[in-house]
Amino acid sequence: MDILLSALFSSPEDEKYVLDCMAYFMILMAACTFVCLLFVDASYGRYASSKYGFLVNAKLAWFVQELPAFLVPVCLLMWASSAKSSLLANQLLIAMYLCHYTQRALIYPFLIRGGKPTPFLSFFLAVVFCTYNGYMQIRYLSHYADYPADWVTNPCFIAGSVLWLLGWLINLHSDHILRNLRRPGESGYKIPRGGMFEYVSAANYFGEITEWAGFALAGQSVHSAAFAIFTTVVLGSRAFSHHKWYLAKFEDYPKTRKALIPFLI
Repeated sequence: MDILLSALFSSPEDEKYVLDCMAYFMILMAACTFVCLLFVDASYGRYASSKYGFLVNAKLAWFVQELPAFLVPVCLLMWASSAKSSLLANQLLIAMYLCHYTQRALIYPFLIRGGKPTPFLSFFLAVVFCTYNGYMQIRYLSHYADYPADWVTNPCFIAGSVLWLLGWLINLHSDHILRNLRRPGESGYKIPRGGMFEYVSAANYFGEITEWAGFALAGQSVHSAAFAIFTTVVLGSRAFSHHKWYLAKFEDYPKTRKALIPFLI
C-alpha cells in the first residue's frame, strides 16, 4: 500500500496537502448539500423515488455502501506502515472510527427488518462518500496526525471521547427502538417511543451527529471537523423532514418533542 501511494505522491508533504484539500472540499460539499436539501429530501428510506435510478434492496444497499468505510481503513492499516499509528491518541481515534463502521457495515444491514429500497443515485453517492471519507480519516490519523504524548489527558480529548461514546450508545439504542416498532406481520409507520425519542423525532440522527462532533473535538483536525459538519448537514436536514412528516401523519404526535436537539429545535 505504501508503494502504491508513493507512486501517486512525490512526497509525504504532497499527500498531506491532498488530504487537507479533501477536507476543505468536503466542507464545500456540505455547504452545497445544505442548499440542495432546502428544496428536496434525500432520496432514500420513506422518501425513496425511482426517478433517481433503479431501486436497490435495502439490506444490500446498506451493506455495500457502508463497506468501503470499513474496508478502505482496514487495508490502509494492514498494508501501510507508520510510526503515527502506534501512538495512543491516534490509535484511540482510529478505534472510534472503526467501532462505528464495524457495526454500521457488518452488523446493522443484517438487522434491518424490511426497509424501503434505495434509489441507485443515493446508493452510489453513499459508496463514493464512504470510500472518500474512509481514506481521508484513516490515512491522516495513521500517517500525519501529530499529537502531544499526553494528548489523551487533554480536556478536549477526554470530553470528545465521552461525547463520542454517548452518541454511539444513543445511536445504537435508537436504531434498536426503530427496528422493534412493529411486531411480526405488522406494516405501516408508528410513533417511536422510549430513550431519546421522548425528546427528539430523530434520536438515531442525534446520536450519530453527537458521535462525530465528539470525534472532531477529540481529534482537533480539519479532517474530523469536515466529517462532523457534513454529517450534521445531511442528517440534520433529514431530521427536520422526519419531524414535519410525523406531525402531519399522526394527530397524537407529542407536541413537545423537538426535531433534533432536545428542548431546542
